[in-house]
Amino acid sequence: MSLNNLNNFFINSPLEQFEVVSLVSYNSPLFFNTSITLTNSALFTVLVLSLILFIHQNSGKDKTNLNFNKKIKLIPNKESILLESLFASINTIVRDQIGREVYLPFIYSLFLFILCSNLVGNIPYTYTITTSIIISIGLSFTILIGVTILGLSIHKIHFFSFFIPSGTPLALVPLLVLIELISYLARAFSLGIRLFANMVAGHTLLKILSTFLFKMFSGGLIIFVLTLLPFALFLAITGLELAVSFIQAYVFVLLVCSYIKDAIELH
Repeated sequence: MSLNNLNNFFINSPLEQFEVVSLVSYNSPLFFNTSITLTNSALFTVLVLSLILFIHQNSGKDKTNLNFNKKIKLIPNKESILLESLFASINTIVRDQIGREVYLPFIYSLFLFILCSNLVGNIPYTYTITTSIIISIGLSFTILIGVTILGLSIHKIHFFSFFIPSGTPLALVPLLVLIELISYLARAFSLGIRLFANMVAGHTLLKILSTFLFKMFSGGLIIFVLTLLPFALFLAITGLELAVSFIQAYVFVLLVCSYIKDAIELH
């Protein structure tokens, strides 16, 4: 492959990395011509879930045992220590924000899914699940619906007092209920869009910089040497994007915990 062909291969729109592409499609004439399609979004969702299960299944195994017979080590390995640290951190968040550890499995699973999705998306030529606005908004709306059902199951009809601030004059009740309802629904949008926008912005910047650096590195020896400085900056931004992956997962579950607390205590 010539250098010009390589340039054509790498120089694409930064937004192409966020497109949902059909990988495999199958039309079944036996089931009313139903079309079954495997997209890159669905594929990486399965890969992320499989990665989470694999890490937890093998974190405590004795890797010196060639038979992999689930022999548990008395001294934890590095993977076990890392998972225990993550679990302890999420446990602290749940205790401080909600005060009930019954929600810990859900919050821990949600944190790991978003974190692994963000980290996997930092690998070149992979797909970042959280850059899909359908998945991000769908996840946040599903959580809001679950939180609403939780509040209704605990407080019954009294849950609707959440939309009427105490001491509100009767004449202002319809207006304030409408405002509070819009504010309540806006939680789902803000929760999903915050995650979506931050991941898209970082990945777009990395795509633009990597394309620019590739052209610079292929421009001759002198330009190659001069490009080493912006390349170091690119590595620093890549490290920052890895940190953003952790921060966005943390902020997401922190807000979910606050929404659950509001539904429980009607604050």
